[in-house]
Amino acid sequence: MTQILPSSNETQRTESIASEAALSVRNLTVQLPKGMERPHAVKDISFDLRKGEILCIIGESGSGKSVTANTIMGLLPPSIKATGGTITLGRQNILELPEHDLLSLRGRVVSMIFQDPLSALNPLMKIGDQIAEVMQVHNIGTRESRREKVLALLEEVGLPEPAVLQGQYPFRLSGGQRQRVMIAMALALDPDILIADEPTTALDVTTQAQILELIRRIQKRKNMSVMFITHDFGVVAEIADRVLVMEKGSVVEQGIASEVLQSPAHPYTRKLIAAVPRMSQSDRRNELRRETVLKTENLQKTYQTSLGLFKPQRTVKAVNDVSITLCEGATLGVVGESGSGKSTLGRMIVKLMDSDSGRIVFRQTDIAKMSDADFKPMRPQIQMVFQDPFASLNPRHTILTALTAGPLAHGNLTPDAAREKAARLLDLVGLDKKSLDRYPHEFSGGQRQRIGIARALMFDPQVLVADEAVSALDVSIQAQILDLLTKIQRELKIAMIFITHDLRVASKICDEIIVMYRGQVVESGAPSAIFRSPQHEYTQRLVASIPGADWTVE
Repeated sequence: MTQILPSSNETQRTESIASEAALSVRNLTVQLPKGMERPHAVKDISFDLRKGEILCIIGESGSGKSVTANTIMGLLPPSIKATGGTITLGRQNILELPEHDLLSLRGRVVSMIFQDPLSALNPLMKIGDQIAEVMQVHNIGTRESRREKVLALLEEVGLPEPAVLQGQYPFRLSGGQRQRVMIAMALALDPDILIADEPTTALDVTTQAQILELIRRIQKRKNMSVMFITHDFGVVAEIADRVLVMEKGSVVEQGIASEVLQSPAHPYTRKLIAAVPRMSQSDRRNELRRETVLKTENLQKTYQTSLGLFKPQRTVKAVNDVSITLCEGATLGVVGESGSGKSTLGRMIVKLMDSDSGRIVFRQTDIAKMSDADFKPMRPQIQMVFQDPFASLNPRHTILTALTAGPLAHGNLTPDAAREKAARLLDLVGLDKKSLDRYPHEFSGGQRQRIGIARALMFDPQVLVADEAVSALDVSIQAQILDLLTKIQRELKIAMIFITHDLRVASKICDEIIVMYRGQVVESGAPSAIFRSPQHEYTQRLVASIPGADWTVE
């Protein structure tokens, strides 16, 4: 079993934390609409958020973490209601406050950082105006003083050139920059309590490390109370003073972070910790030297991006002279930050994007310059599992249609044979064949990802490109999908390119790893060599940025 140790930077932080509660939740129950899989989103939960501490709430999707946060903020949808308990802030039960009083508390006393900054930010408003609006709603300051505060906040959260950036729209910023803007908005009114709902889930490891350090630094300087919602125990080990574990709407364990991490008392906590991807101490055994299935030679892809009206275009080399080799039955990991060229490389290999130059050789045939018509007979042999299982399935199509439309269009199977194969593959990925007539919205994220894998396997591919296929999943679901991919690969002898920003996952599933930085391969080798003794400065930075990097021991 994996043993999780607290980060060396965070030992004994709880000694300096005052025991006085900034916020108290007692016997809180939030009811779900009729027809849901359970009657309550959260049931009879109690905990305190103490002054000046970081409390991490951890659990899988559906455990009630976000519902708890939204109840505290008064942001529940009309169909979900708190039906019991109290949430005490100061001497007030905020569940009894009218909407007007809640509005005055939001941002000023309790503020929230949301999981998806692109959805939370107004795409039609400039960044500076959105931050200033928080102060304007509360009638704080003049237009000029608000503008000065915006610049100060952007500088505080580490954004470059605040005077320029305040005039930009959200789509022009990277994911990490948008998350910093959300933090600036949350801090605009100097709140006493900050709630962060999965603020680093979709970020690469270096950006995640920067955001965690930023939140920790600001919390310490302002002595704020922080409620940090996450499903990543690495984050817990990195920043938490105390931890609260939720399962299916109930609190199953809570306590000092180091004690819960080292000696989890509840079976559910132990299961979550056991599912945490950890840096493998040894490489996968792949004794047979199989033949090469696919290779790229000096692959290039360049973009021209505009910096704005009347401004010169900027040339970005998304993939710059990349050469890789993929053998039968092997897994090649492609790791790097957002913008490193990983997904562009994957999309060129499956011919969803054309390369500018170089070769993509599949079974002795260069497919790089093939037209769509010429490549169509070969397309079934190179398939992709996409990052977002929510967006990659048509919500209006049943699972049967999602799985069989491609093979039927290619004329590979008859309708009856396609349905039979779809049922067989659903069983292979751990889903009931009765699910064929259901729709995507009736499945969880992990189940949808299994459907995406089954859809790719309908073509009996020789090469599978998995693009961040587990990055947004809970650790337990993530472990199941990784085990599933390993099982399928072993049984079907599929060669796989596994694209990820999580180095722990890469070390677990890959035979070989390449590290990409600004479009180039800067390092390659076996996982143990890459992670134990990284040679390139960029790889060293990636390894050092893994949250809780020193807490996983086999």
